[in-house]
Amino acid sequence: MTSKSPLDNDPEVIQLSSPMSSAASSNLDDTYEAYKKSRDVAIDPAEAKKVLRKIDLRIVPILFFTYLLQYLDKNGINYASVYGLQKGTNLHGQDYSWLGSIFYFGYLVGQYPSGYLLQRLPIAKFLGAATLGWGIILMTTPACTNFAGIATNRFLLGLLEATVNPGFVLVMSMWYTSAEQPLRLETYYCTNGIATMFGGLIGYAVGHITTGLPRWMYVFLIFGSCSIACGIVTLLFLPDLPTTAKFLSERGRTIAVDRVAGNRQGVKNRHFKKYQAWQTVTDPKTWILFIMAVGAQIPNSALTSFTSIIVGSFGFDTLGTQYLQIPGGAVQFLSLLAGGFICTHFPNSRCITMTTANIICIIGAGLLVGLPHSNKWGRLVALWLCYFQGLGFSISLTIVSSNIAGYTKKQLTGAALCTGYCVGNIIGPQTFKSSEAPGYKSAYIAMLIGYCVKLAMVIILYMYMYSVNKKRDRKSAASDLHQSEEEEKEAVEAGMHDVTEIDNKGFRYIL
Repeated sequence: MTSKSPLDNDPEVIQLSSPMSSAASSNLDDTYEAYKKSRDVAIDPAEAKKVLRKIDLRIVPILFFTYLLQYLDKNGINYASVYGLQKGTNLHGQDYSWLGSIFYFGYLVGQYPSGYLLQRLPIAKFLGAATLGWGIILMTTPACTNFAGIATNRFLLGLLEATVNPGFVLVMSMWYTSAEQPLRLETYYCTNGIATMFGGLIGYAVGHITTGLPRWMYVFLIFGSCSIACGIVTLLFLPDLPTTAKFLSERGRTIAVDRVAGNRQGVKNRHFKKYQAWQTVTDPKTWILFIMAVGAQIPNSALTSFTSIIVGSFGFDTLGTQYLQIPGGAVQFLSLLAGGFICTHFPNSRCITMTTANIICIIGAGLLVGLPHSNKWGRLVALWLCYFQGLGFSISLTIVSSNIAGYTKKQLTGAALCTGYCVGNIIGPQTFKSSEAPGYKSAYIAMLIGYCVKLAMVIILYMYMYSVNKKRDRKSAASDLHQSEEEEKEAVEAGMHDVTEIDNKGFRYIL
Protein backbone atom coordinates (compact mmCIF):
# COMPACT_ATOMS: atom_id res chain seq x y z
CA MET A 1 0.00 0.00 0.00
CA THR A 2 1.40 3.41 -0.92
CA SER A 3 0.98 6.68 0.91
CA LYS A 4 -1.43 7.97 -1.73
CA SER A 5 -5.15 7.36 -1.77
CA PRO A 6 -6.18 4.65 -4.24
CA LEU A 7 -8.76 7.07 -5.61
CA ASP A 8 -6.54 10.12 -5.83
CA ASN A 9 -5.75 9.83 -9.54
CA ASP A 10 -6.75 13.37 -10.40
CA PRO A 11 -5.11 16.00 -8.15
CA GLU A 12 -8.08 18.33 -8.38
CA VAL A 13 -11.23 16.22 -8.63
CA ILE A 14 -11.82 12.63 -7.59
CA GLN A 15 -13.23 10.69 -10.52
CA LEU A 16 -15.45 7.73 -9.68
CA SER A 17 -17.18 6.87 -12.93
CA SER A 18 -17.13 3.16 -12.11
CA PRO A 19 -16.89 2.73 -8.35
CA MET A 20 -17.09 -1.06 -8.28
CA SER A 21 -14.27 -1.45 -10.81
CA SER A 22 -12.02 1.46 -9.82
CA ALA A 23 -11.86 0.69 -6.11
CA ALA A 24 -10.96 -2.54 -4.38
CA SER A 25 -13.66 -4.10 -2.23
CA SER A 26 -11.71 -3.09 0.87
CA ASN A 27 -12.38 0.54 -0.02
CA LEU A 28 -16.14 0.10 -0.09
CA ASP A 29 -18.06 1.19 2.97
CA ASP A 30 -19.66 -1.57 5.04
CA THR A 31 -23.04 -0.01 4.26
CA TYR A 32 -22.38 0.60 0.55
CA GLU A 33 -25.19 -1.67 -0.69
CA ALA A 34 -27.73 0.26 1.39
CA TYR A 35 -26.26 3.51 0.07
CA LYS A 36 -26.71 2.32 -3.54
CA LYS A 37 -30.37 1.58 -2.84
CA SER A 38 -30.88 5.03 -1.33
CA ARG A 39 -29.75 6.70 -4.55
CA ASP A 40 -32.72 5.19 -6.36
CA VAL A 41 -35.26 6.04 -3.66
CA ALA A 42 -37.01 9.36 -3.11
CA ILE A 43 -36.80 10.20 0.59
CA ASP A 44 -39.35 12.50 2.15
CA PRO A 45 -37.79 14.94 4.68
CA ALA A 46 -40.60 14.19 7.14
CA GLU A 47 -39.78 10.49 6.89
CA ALA A 48 -36.09 11.22 7.48
CA LYS A 49 -36.99 13.19 10.61
CA LYS A 50 -39.02 10.25 11.88
CA VAL A 51 -36.01 7.98 11.43
CA LEU A 52 -33.83 10.54 13.25
CA ARG A 53 -36.21 10.51 16.23
CA LYS A 54 -36.00 6.73 16.41
CA ILE A 55 -32.21 6.89 16.27
CA ASP A 56 -32.13 9.49 19.04
CA LEU A 57 -34.37 7.41 21.29
CA ARG A 58 -32.18 4.33 20.88
CA ILE A 59 -28.61 5.65 20.61
CA VAL A 60 -28.44 8.76 22.82
CA PRO A 61 -29.76 7.22 26.10
CA ILE A 62 -27.20 4.40 25.95
CA LEU A 63 -24.36 6.84 25.28
CA PHE A 64 -25.71 9.14 28.00
CA PHE A 65 -25.70 6.56 30.81
CA THR A 66 -22.45 4.90 29.74
CA TYR A 67 -20.63 8.24 29.71
CA LEU A 68 -22.18 9.22 33.05
CA LEU A 69 -20.93 6.03 34.64
CA GLN A 70 -17.44 6.12 33.14
CA TYR A 71 -16.98 9.61 34.56
CA LEU A 72 -18.19 8.53 38.00
CA ASP A 73 -16.12 5.36 37.89
CA LYS A 74 -12.77 6.92 37.03
CA ASN A 75 -13.35 9.68 39.59
CA GLY A 76 -14.54 7.35 42.35
CA ILE A 77 -11.28 7.93 44.22
CA ASN A 78 -12.20 11.62 44.49
CA TYR A 79 -15.39 10.84 46.41
CA ALA A 80 -13.75 8.06 48.42
CA SER A 81 -10.72 10.18 49.36
CA VAL A 82 -12.55 12.00 52.15
CA TYR A 83 -13.88 8.77 53.68
CA GLY A 84 -10.62 6.99 54.40
CA LEU A 85 -9.43 5.67 51.02
CA GLN A 86 -5.81 6.62 51.72
CA LYS A 87 -5.81 4.96 55.13
CA GLY A 88 -7.73 1.89 53.94
CA THR A 89 -5.29 1.25 51.10
CA ASN A 90 -2.19 2.38 53.03
CA LEU A 91 -1.31 5.31 50.75
CA HIS A 92 1.45 7.72 51.73
CA GLY A 93 3.02 10.91 50.32
CA GLN A 94 2.48 11.16 46.56
CA ASP A 95 0.77 7.75 46.30
CA TYR A 96 -2.69 9.29 45.86
CA SER A 97 -1.42 11.63 43.14
CA TRP A 98 0.06 8.63 41.33
CA LEU A 99 -3.32 6.90 41.32
CA GLY A 100 -4.64 9.77 39.20
CA SER A 101 -1.75 9.35 36.77
CA ILE A 102 -1.72 5.54 36.67
CA PHE A 103 -5.33 5.42 35.46
CA TYR A 104 -4.24 7.42 32.42
CA PHE A 105 -1.21 5.22 31.84
CA GLY A 106 -3.72 2.41 31.37
CA TYR A 107 -5.85 4.70 29.21
CA LEU A 108 -2.77 5.53 27.12
CA VAL A 109 -1.76 1.89 26.62
CA GLY A 110 -5.31 1.03 25.57
CA GLN A 111 -5.73 3.78 22.97
CA TYR A 112 -4.35 2.28 19.78
CA PRO A 113 -5.30 -1.37 20.42
CA SER A 114 -8.86 -0.32 21.25
CA GLY A 115 -8.98 1.96 18.19
CA TYR A 116 -7.91 -0.93 15.97
CA LEU A 117 -10.46 -3.28 17.55
CA LEU A 118 -13.23 -0.67 17.25
CA GLN A 119 -12.60 -0.69 13.50
CA ARG A 120 -12.23 -4.44 13.08
CA LEU A 121 -14.94 -5.72 15.47
CA PRO A 122 -18.67 -4.97 15.83
CA ILE A 123 -18.44 -1.62 17.58
CA ALA A 124 -21.47 -1.94 19.89
CA LYS A 125 -20.46 -5.38 21.16
CA PHE A 126 -16.94 -4.19 21.86
CA LEU A 127 -18.15 -1.11 23.77
CA GLY A 128 -20.63 -3.20 25.78
CA ALA A 129 -18.00 -5.77 26.74
CA ALA A 130 -15.59 -3.02 27.82
CA THR A 131 -18.27 -1.39 30.01
CA LEU A 132 -19.08 -4.71 31.62
CA GLY A 133 -15.39 -5.34 32.24
CA TRP A 134 -14.61 -2.04 33.93
CA GLY A 135 -17.68 -2.42 36.16
CA ILE A 136 -16.29 -5.73 37.42
CA ILE A 137 -12.85 -4.19 37.98
CA LEU A 138 -14.36 -1.29 39.91
CA MET A 139 -16.20 -3.64 42.26
CA THR A 140 -12.90 -5.33 43.13
CA THR A 141 -11.36 -2.03 44.34
CA PRO A 142 -12.41 -2.58 48.00
CA ALA A 143 -10.24 -5.72 47.98
CA CYS A 144 -7.11 -3.58 47.49
CA THR A 145 -5.13 -3.08 50.69
CA ASN A 146 -1.92 -1.46 49.45
CA PHE A 147 -0.61 0.91 46.79
CA ALA A 148 0.47 -1.88 44.41
CA GLY A 149 -2.99 -3.43 44.46
CA ILE A 150 -5.01 -0.28 43.90
CA ALA A 151 -2.48 0.99 41.31
CA THR A 152 -2.96 -2.22 39.29
CA ASN A 153 -6.71 -1.82 39.67
CA ARG A 154 -6.60 1.75 38.39
CA PHE A 155 -4.37 0.79 35.45
CA LEU A 156 -6.81 -1.91 34.32
CA LEU A 157 -9.75 0.46 34.76
CA GLY A 158 -8.05 3.00 32.48
CA LEU A 159 -7.18 0.28 29.96
CA LEU A 160 -10.86 -0.62 29.50
CA GLU A 161 -12.25 2.92 29.69
CA ALA A 162 -9.91 3.84 26.81
CA THR A 163 -12.63 2.61 24.45
CA VAL A 164 -15.16 5.28 25.42
CA ASN A 165 -14.12 8.58 23.83
CA PRO A 166 -12.80 7.22 20.50
CA GLY A 167 -15.65 4.72 20.34
CA PHE A 168 -18.33 7.32 20.89
CA VAL A 169 -16.75 9.63 18.29
CA LEU A 170 -17.10 6.81 15.76
CA VAL A 171 -20.69 6.13 16.84
CA MET A 172 -21.54 9.80 16.32
CA SER A 173 -20.15 9.78 12.80
CA MET A 174 -22.01 6.54 11.96
CA TRP A 175 -25.47 7.74 12.96
CA TYR A 176 -25.61 11.54 12.64
CA THR A 177 -24.98 14.24 10.06
CA SER A 178 -22.19 16.71 10.80
CA ALA A 179 -24.73 19.41 11.71
CA GLU A 180 -26.50 17.09 14.18
CA GLN A 181 -23.39 15.87 15.98
CA PRO A 182 -22.55 18.76 18.37
CA LEU A 183 -25.89 18.74 20.21
CA ARG A 184 -25.98 14.94 20.46
CA LEU A 185 -22.39 14.76 21.60
CA GLU A 186 -22.95 17.44 24.21
CA THR A 187 -26.09 15.63 25.35
CA TYR A 188 -24.01 12.67 26.49
CA TYR A 189 -20.88 14.68 27.34
CA CYS A 190 -22.89 16.93 29.68
CA THR A 191 -23.10 13.90 31.96
CA ASN A 192 -19.67 15.02 33.20
CA GLY A 193 -21.52 17.88 34.86
CA ILE A 194 -24.38 15.64 35.97
CA ALA A 195 -21.85 13.16 37.36
CA THR A 196 -20.15 15.93 39.30
CA MET A 197 -23.49 16.89 40.85
CA PHE A 198 -24.75 13.33 41.26
CA GLY A 199 -21.40 12.09 42.53
CA GLY A 200 -21.38 14.86 45.11
CA LEU A 201 -24.82 13.73 46.29
CA ILE A 202 -23.71 10.09 46.40
CA GLY A 203 -20.63 11.14 48.33
CA TYR A 204 -22.82 13.13 50.71
CA ALA A 205 -25.14 10.13 51.19
CA VAL A 206 -22.25 7.74 51.76
CA GLY A 207 -21.05 10.11 54.47
CA HIS A 208 -24.16 9.23 56.48
CA ILE A 209 -23.53 5.47 56.45
CA THR A 210 -22.50 4.46 59.96
CA THR A 211 -22.53 0.64 59.83
CA GLY A 212 -21.15 -2.19 57.72
CA LEU A 213 -18.08 -1.75 55.50
CA PRO A 214 -15.75 1.25 55.63
CA ARG A 215 -17.54 4.10 53.87
CA TRP A 216 -14.97 4.51 51.07
CA MET A 217 -15.74 0.99 49.81
CA TYR A 218 -19.41 1.76 49.14
CA VAL A 219 -18.45 4.33 46.49
CA PHE A 220 -16.84 1.65 44.30
CA LEU A 221 -19.49 -1.00 44.96
CA ILE A 222 -22.33 1.35 43.97
CA PHE A 223 -20.66 2.72 40.85
CA GLY A 224 -19.34 -0.69 39.74
CA SER A 225 -22.70 -2.45 39.97
CA CYS A 226 -24.33 0.29 37.88
CA SER A 227 -21.65 -0.07 35.19
CA ILE A 228 -22.18 -3.83 34.97
CA ALA A 229 -25.90 -3.26 34.38
CA CYS A 230 -25.13 -0.61 31.74
CA GLY A 231 -22.73 -2.95 29.94
CA ILE A 232 -25.42 -5.60 29.66
CA VAL A 233 -27.91 -3.06 28.26
CA THR A 234 -25.33 -1.91 25.68
CA LEU A 235 -24.68 -5.47 24.54
CA LEU A 236 -28.39 -6.11 24.10
CA PHE A 237 -29.68 -2.87 22.61
CA LEU A 238 -26.94 -0.81 20.89
CA PRO A 239 -26.73 -1.74 17.17
CA ASP A 240 -23.37 -2.13 15.44
CA LEU A 241 -24.40 -0.45 12.15
CA PRO A 242 -27.40 1.39 10.72
CA THR A 243 -27.85 -1.58 8.36
CA THR A 244 -28.19 -4.03 11.29
CA ALA A 245 -30.46 -1.86 13.47
CA LYS A 246 -33.46 -4.03 14.41
CA PHE A 247 -35.40 -1.03 15.69
CA LEU A 248 -35.56 0.36 12.12
CA SER A 249 -37.44 -1.06 9.15
CA GLU A 250 -35.49 -1.97 6.02
CA ARG A 251 -36.44 1.37 4.48
CA GLY A 252 -35.51 3.12 7.73
CA ARG A 253 -32.03 1.58 7.57
CA THR A 254 -31.62 2.81 4.00
CA ILE A 255 -32.64 6.31 5.07
CA ALA A 256 -30.24 6.19 8.03
CA VAL A 257 -27.33 5.38 5.71
CA ASP A 258 -28.35 8.01 3.15
CA ARG A 259 -28.45 10.72 5.84
CA VAL A 260 -24.91 10.00 7.01
CA ALA A 261 -23.47 9.52 3.51
CA GLY A 262 -23.99 13.26 3.03
CA ASN A 263 -21.15 13.87 5.52
CA ARG A 264 -18.75 12.82 2.73
CA GLN A 265 -17.04 10.52 5.23
CA GLY A 266 -18.78 7.18 4.74
CA VAL A 267 -20.27 5.21 7.66
CA LYS A 268 -17.82 2.44 8.56
CA ASN A 269 -15.00 0.53 6.88
CA ARG A 270 -13.47 -2.36 8.80
CA HIS A 271 -10.30 -2.59 6.66
CA PHE A 272 -7.15 -0.96 8.08
CA LYS A 273 -5.39 1.25 5.50
CA LYS A 274 -1.64 1.82 5.86
CA TYR A 275 -1.67 4.91 3.64
CA GLN A 276 -4.28 6.49 5.93
CA ALA A 277 -2.12 5.72 8.97
CA TRP A 278 0.80 7.53 7.32
CA GLN A 279 -1.47 10.41 6.33
CA THR A 280 -2.59 10.72 9.96
CA VAL A 281 1.02 11.15 11.06
CA THR A 282 1.74 13.82 8.43
CA ASP A 283 -1.53 15.75 8.87
CA PRO A 284 -1.00 19.00 10.85
CA LYS A 285 -4.48 18.63 12.38
CA THR A 286 -3.38 15.48 14.20
CA TRP A 287 -0.61 17.27 16.08
CA ILE A 288 -2.66 20.40 16.71
CA LEU A 289 -5.41 18.27 18.27
CA PHE A 290 -2.83 16.31 20.28
CA ILE A 291 -1.23 19.44 21.78
CA MET A 292 -4.68 20.95 22.34
CA ALA A 293 -5.71 17.88 24.35
CA VAL A 294 -2.54 17.93 26.45
CA GLY A 295 -3.09 21.58 27.34
CA ALA A 296 -6.77 20.98 28.09
CA GLN A 297 -6.22 17.99 30.35
CA ILE A 298 -3.34 19.15 32.53
CA PRO A 299 -5.93 21.13 34.56
CA ASN A 300 -8.40 18.24 34.49
CA SER A 301 -7.14 16.53 37.64
CA ALA A 302 -8.12 19.64 39.63
CA LEU A 303 -11.72 19.07 38.53
CA THR A 304 -11.75 15.30 39.01
CA SER A 305 -9.40 13.46 41.36
CA PHE A 306 -8.48 16.46 43.54
CA THR A 307 -11.74 18.41 43.76
CA SER A 308 -12.62 17.25 47.28
CA ILE A 309 -9.08 17.95 48.47
CA ILE A 310 -9.01 21.41 46.83
CA VAL A 311 -12.38 22.47 48.25
CA GLY A 312 -11.27 21.20 51.65
CA SER A 313 -8.08 23.25 51.35
CA PHE A 314 -10.20 26.39 50.99
CA GLY A 315 -11.42 25.82 54.55
CA PHE A 316 -14.70 23.91 54.14
CA ASP A 317 -15.61 20.86 56.25
CA THR A 318 -15.79 17.24 55.04
CA LEU A 319 -19.44 17.23 53.96
CA GLY A 320 -18.99 20.68 52.45
CA THR A 321 -16.32 19.28 50.15
CA GLN A 322 -19.02 17.04 48.67
CA TYR A 323 -22.02 19.31 48.18
CA LEU A 324 -19.92 22.33 47.14
CA GLN A 325 -18.88 20.37 44.04
CA ILE A 326 -22.49 20.43 42.83
CA PRO A 327 -22.45 24.05 41.49
CA GLY A 328 -19.33 23.26 39.47
CA GLY A 329 -21.15 20.31 37.94
CA ALA A 330 -24.09 22.59 37.14
CA VAL A 331 -21.75 25.04 35.37
CA GLN A 332 -20.31 22.20 33.33
CA PHE A 333 -23.73 20.75 32.50
CA LEU A 334 -25.27 24.05 31.37
CA SER A 335 -22.20 25.19 29.42
CA LEU A 336 -22.07 21.89 27.51
CA LEU A 337 -25.73 22.00 26.52
CA ALA A 338 -25.50 25.68 25.58
CA GLY A 339 -22.39 25.02 23.50
CA GLY A 340 -24.05 22.10 21.72
CA PHE A 341 -27.08 24.24 20.92
CA ILE A 342 -24.94 27.10 19.58
CA CYS A 343 -22.77 24.85 17.40
CA THR A 344 -25.87 23.09 16.01
CA HIS A 345 -27.85 26.20 15.12
CA PHE A 346 -25.02 28.54 14.09
CA PRO A 347 -22.84 27.12 11.31
CA ASN A 348 -19.06 27.23 11.68
CA SER A 349 -19.17 28.33 15.31
CA ARG A 350 -17.24 25.44 16.86
CA CYS A 351 -13.82 27.08 17.13
CA ILE A 352 -15.39 30.32 18.35
CA THR A 353 -17.27 28.39 21.05
CA MET A 354 -14.08 26.61 22.14
CA THR A 355 -12.23 29.92 22.28
CA THR A 356 -14.91 31.56 24.45
CA ALA A 357 -15.03 28.64 26.89
CA ASN A 358 -11.24 28.60 27.15
CA ILE A 359 -11.00 32.32 27.91
CA ILE A 360 -13.41 31.78 30.84
CA CYS A 361 -11.16 28.95 32.08
CA ILE A 362 -8.10 31.21 31.84
CA ILE A 363 -9.90 33.77 34.02
CA GLY A 364 -10.76 31.08 36.58
CA ALA A 365 -7.22 29.68 36.72
CA GLY A 366 -5.79 33.19 36.93
CA LEU A 367 -7.97 33.90 39.96
CA LEU A 368 -6.85 30.67 41.64
CA VAL A 369 -3.25 31.79 41.20
CA GLY A 370 -3.79 35.38 42.23
CA LEU A 371 -6.47 35.44 44.96
CA PRO A 372 -5.31 35.33 48.60
CA HIS A 373 -5.91 32.12 50.57
CA SER A 374 -8.24 33.99 52.91
CA ASN A 375 -10.74 34.59 50.07
CA LYS A 376 -12.18 31.08 50.12
CA TRP A 377 -15.45 31.93 48.35
CA GLY A 378 -13.67 33.82 45.59
CA ARG A 379 -11.36 30.86 45.05
CA LEU A 380 -14.32 28.48 45.04
CA VAL A 381 -16.08 30.53 42.33
CA ALA A 382 -12.82 30.58 40.36
CA LEU A 383 -12.73 26.78 40.54
CA TRP A 384 -16.33 26.63 39.28
CA LEU A 385 -15.40 28.82 36.27
CA CYS A 386 -12.81 26.22 35.26
CA TYR A 387 -15.64 23.74 34.63
CA PHE A 388 -16.14 25.44 31.27
CA GLN A 389 -13.14 23.39 30.12
CA GLY A 390 -15.34 20.39 29.30
CA LEU A 391 -17.02 22.37 26.52
CA GLY A 392 -13.75 22.99 24.70
CA PHE A 393 -12.60 19.38 24.82
CA SER A 394 -15.97 17.97 23.80
CA ILE A 395 -16.14 20.26 20.77
CA SER A 396 -12.68 19.02 19.77
CA LEU A 397 -14.22 15.53 19.62
CA THR A 398 -16.71 16.81 17.04
CA ILE A 399 -13.76 18.13 15.02
CA VAL A 400 -12.70 14.50 14.67
CA SER A 401 -16.19 13.12 14.01
CA SER A 402 -17.10 15.82 11.46
CA ASN A 403 -13.79 16.83 9.87
CA ILE A 404 -11.79 13.62 9.53
CA ALA A 405 -12.67 11.18 6.74
CA GLY A 406 -11.28 7.74 5.95
CA TYR A 407 -12.18 5.29 8.70
CA THR A 408 -8.62 4.28 9.57
CA LYS A 409 -7.60 7.94 9.65
CA LYS A 410 -10.61 8.86 11.78
CA GLN A 411 -9.98 6.22 14.43
CA LEU A 412 -6.23 6.98 14.52
CA THR A 413 -6.85 10.74 14.81
CA GLY A 414 -9.30 10.06 17.62
CA ALA A 415 -6.66 7.90 19.29
CA ALA A 416 -4.07 10.68 18.89
CA LEU A 417 -6.46 13.17 20.50
CA CYS A 418 -7.09 10.77 23.37
CA THR A 419 -3.35 10.13 23.69
CA GLY A 420 -2.95 13.86 24.32
CA TYR A 421 -5.84 13.53 26.77
CA CYS A 422 -3.88 10.82 28.60
CA VAL A 423 -0.59 12.72 28.60
CA GLY A 424 -2.26 15.80 30.09
CA ASN A 425 -3.99 13.74 32.75
CA ILE A 426 -0.75 11.95 33.63
CA ILE A 427 1.07 15.27 34.07
CA GLY A 428 -1.77 17.03 35.92
CA PRO A 429 -1.83 15.03 39.17
CA GLN A 430 1.94 15.41 39.57
CA THR A 431 1.53 19.19 39.79
CA PHE A 432 -0.33 18.63 43.08
CA LYS A 433 2.63 18.30 45.43
CA SER A 434 1.84 17.13 48.94
CA SER A 435 4.63 19.42 50.19
CA GLU A 436 2.65 22.45 48.92
CA ALA A 437 -0.63 21.54 50.67
CA PRO A 438 -2.96 23.29 51.17
CA GLY A 439 -1.85 26.03 48.73
CA TYR A 440 -0.98 23.87 45.66
CA LYS A 441 0.55 26.89 43.89
CA SER A 442 2.30 24.78 41.25
CA ALA A 443 -0.95 23.05 40.30
CA TYR A 444 -2.83 26.32 39.75
CA ILE A 445 0.01 27.76 37.65
CA ALA A 446 0.05 24.56 35.57
CA MET A 447 -3.71 24.93 35.03
CA LEU A 448 -3.23 28.48 33.73
CA ILE A 449 -0.42 27.42 31.37
CA GLY A 450 -2.47 24.48 30.08
CA TYR A 451 -5.45 26.68 29.23
CA CYS A 452 -3.20 29.17 27.40
CA VAL A 453 -1.61 26.40 25.30
CA LYS A 454 -5.06 25.08 24.44
CA LEU A 455 -6.28 28.52 23.35
CA ALA A 456 -3.30 28.94 21.03
CA MET A 457 -3.96 25.54 19.42
CA VAL A 458 -7.65 26.32 18.82
CA ILE A 459 -6.72 29.51 16.99
CA ILE A 460 -4.10 27.71 14.87
CA LEU A 461 -6.55 24.91 14.01
CA TYR A 462 -9.17 27.42 12.91
CA MET A 463 -6.71 29.28 10.70
CA TYR A 464 -5.49 26.04 9.09
CA MET A 465 -8.96 24.67 8.28
CA TYR A 466 -10.21 28.08 7.10
CA SER A 467 -7.28 28.45 4.71
CA VAL A 468 -7.82 24.95 3.26
CA ASN A 469 -11.53 25.65 2.70
CA LYS A 470 -10.75 28.92 0.91
CA LYS A 471 -8.12 27.26 -1.28
CA ARG A 472 -10.55 24.52 -2.32
CA ASP A 473 -13.30 27.06 -2.95
CA ARG A 474 -11.00 28.98 -5.30
CA LYS A 475 -10.06 25.83 -7.23
CA SER A 476 -13.68 24.73 -7.40
CA ALA A 477 -14.72 28.17 -8.69
CA ALA A 478 -12.25 27.82 -11.54
CA SER A 479 -13.74 24.48 -12.65
CA ASP A 480 -17.05 23.53 -14.22
CA LEU A 481 -18.02 21.68 -11.07
CA HIS A 482 -18.36 24.81 -8.93
CA GLN A 483 -21.28 24.42 -6.50
CA SER A 484 -22.86 21.85 -8.80
CA GLU A 485 -24.87 18.82 -7.82
CA GLU A 486 -22.33 16.66 -9.62
CA GLU A 487 -19.51 17.92 -7.39
CA GLU A 488 -21.47 17.00 -4.27
CA LYS A 489 -22.31 13.54 -5.63
CA GLU A 490 -18.66 12.84 -6.36
CA ALA A 491 -17.63 14.00 -2.88
CA VAL A 492 -20.27 11.76 -1.24
CA GLU A 493 -19.27 8.82 -3.44
CA ALA A 494 -15.63 9.34 -2.46
CA GLY A 495 -16.63 9.23 1.20
CA MET A 496 -18.40 5.90 0.66
CA HIS A 497 -15.14 4.63 -0.86
CA ASP A 498 -13.24 5.49 2.34
CA VAL A 499 -11.37 8.46 0.84
CA THR A 500 -9.83 10.82 3.40
CA GLU A 501 -10.73 14.48 3.75
CA ILE A 502 -7.28 15.39 2.43
CA ASP A 503 -7.73 13.42 -0.82
CA ASN A 504 -11.42 14.26 -1.28
CA LYS A 505 -11.25 17.74 -2.83
CA GLY A 506 -15.01 18.14 -2.49
CA PHE A 507 -14.73 17.97 1.31
CA ARG A 508 -15.05 21.18 3.37
CA TYR A 509 -14.11 21.55 7.02
CA ILE A 510 -16.74 22.63 9.53
CA LEU A 511 -15.23 25.47 11.52
